[in-house]
Amino acid sequence: MRRAGARARTRKNRPFWVELPLLIGMALVLALLIKTFLLQAFSIPSNSMQDTLQTGDRVLVDKLTPWFGAEPERGEVIVFHDPADWLDDVPVDEPNTVQKVLGFIGVMPSAEDKDLIKRVIGVGGDTVECAGDGPVKVNGTALDEPYVFPGNTPCSDDEGGRFKVTVPEGKLWVMGDHRQASEDSRYHQDDSTEGMVPVDEVVGRAVVIAWPLGRWSTLPVPDTFDNAQGSADHPAPAAEAVLDPGGITLAAAVPLVVLRRRRARR
Repeated sequence: MRRAGARARTRKNRPFWVELPLLIGMALVLALLIKTFLLQAFSIPSNSMQDTLQTGDRVLVDKLTPWFGAEPERGEVIVFHDPADWLDDVPVDEPNTVQKVLGFIGVMPSAEDKDLIKRVIGVGGDTVECAGDGPVKVNGTALDEPYVFPGNTPCSDDEGGRFKVTVPEGKLWVMGDHRQASEDSRYHQDDSTEGMVPVDEVVGRAVVIAWPLGRWSTLPVPDTFDNAQGSADHPAPAAEAVLDPGGITLAAAVPLVVLRRRRARR
């Protein structure tokens, strides 16, 4: 009994600086788990999604939903791995070792240079088409796209901007909101995936702009996609509100720290 009491007093009197490395380690492990299974931060490197996303914005991407078999829907803003060397001609700054480590853990936005972010316009079974200046049509229904960059037209009257495609199952047709400054599915129809993004290459859905604070906002599905008639397997999605996940890391870490401190006192 005396030995047990001595150990309890030792834990109770242990200074906070002794526990600090353990708390930091717990926080890093928690951040890694969240980044792997729940949320991951990404930094926007270009203006292809203006005005929805600006260069330098940090977005949080939902990685949990795909674990339950959900696939991207029309109107969602998604992050995906480069499907067929779309970024071959794009210069990328090589991250240093610290940035790579912090990006891997999830403390900093991902430094991965082979990820892109676009809006899903068509899913498997959809027919997507553009002619002249637009509008974009999905299964014959014209989209009203208020998110398109001011001054842009929904379609581009050029070789890549004029198209009519049927999206295969398991693939996505994506376009940037800055239509005249986005090298998206339209301009990669000659590559190995014919401009399509395999669902398996999707990292997750961008759900919130987390930084800078003055631009904090969610990224819901625009109402126009309610009217795009879908196939039996992919009905038109309902508009939805997205919960703010921005404080999830802190909210999860605090109870663990408090619980441990209470046990130490006892």
